[in-house]
Amino acid sequence: MSEKLVTKGIVLRATATKEADYILNILTDSLGRIAVVARGARRKGSRIAAGSELLAFSELVLYQRGNWYYLDEASTISLFDGIRQDIELLSLASYFAEMTECVTAEDEPVPEILSLLAELRAEKPVWVELGLQTIHASTAAYIRRGYPLSVYDEAVRALHARGISVITHQILGLPGETPEMMVETARYIGRSGAEGIKLHLLHVLTGTDLAADYAAGEFETLSLDAYITLLEACLRVLPREMVIHRLTGDGAKRDLLAPGWSGDKKRVINEIRRRFLADDLEQGSDLPDSLI
Repeated sequence: MSEKLVTKGIVLRATATKEADYILNILTDSLGRIAVVARGARRKGSRIAAGSELLAFSELVLYQRGNWYYLDEASTISLFDGIRQDIELLSLASYFAEMTECVTAEDEPVPEILSLLAELRAEKPVWVELGLQTIHASTAAYIRRGYPLSVYDEAVRALHARGISVITHQILGLPGETPEMMVETARYIGRSGAEGIKLHLLHVLTGTDLAADYAAGEFETLSLDAYITLLEACLRVLPREMVIHRLTGDGAKRDLLAPGWSGDKKRVINEIRRRFLADDLEQGSDLPDSLI
């Protein structure tokens, strides 16, 4: 099974492989340094070509198979054109990229990067997004999250120690989870100290292990009505001061298997708005007065 992950990262090394692929070494803001396969990135017109260039800084959409991450989308934030146009600066930047690769371990965020984020925060607002998705160990093992809940708690603590705000991601509709379990995760996130949350709908996408489980009838995806009911239940246990950065998400239509209704974004947003008004939804209304 493989969920899609969103993170930001800079390419430290790009190694050509096969006919048109790259293996990228990327330093990310939430996963540490990771190896990523960029299929077809060397083909003319590839939509991930720019984000696969050395030193490209991008928002990345990844999925995982086995021990490898694969690049699905790359929205370039900066290609550092000023550096690329100066051979001396480019050589120096490449050297530091190599040094960064040498001194960082794979899959481990490093304190030095946190310190750099803290320096950046002095100049502009900085939020770091953490892909928790669930607090339940059995689900975390199923989606191959790769770390225990204690790592999330420590990440929040370390970021807050440097004055950096946290956004936590949660997926609603994960196989095997009851509504009560999902609300429990939302409640935990609300108490964890995270300043914001992004709530996502589970999508089944082609070419994933999750798609095989779905085809075998091992789980069902949520209906729109059930999703909004869960969304409301989660919002009622979140502190009123917590910023809600996302209420849903939509997978790429070319890859989407289920739920089909999620492909109609306008309908989804309108129905969420209608239900919230009809149900008189109030964030934090199920919390004790002392926690609101």
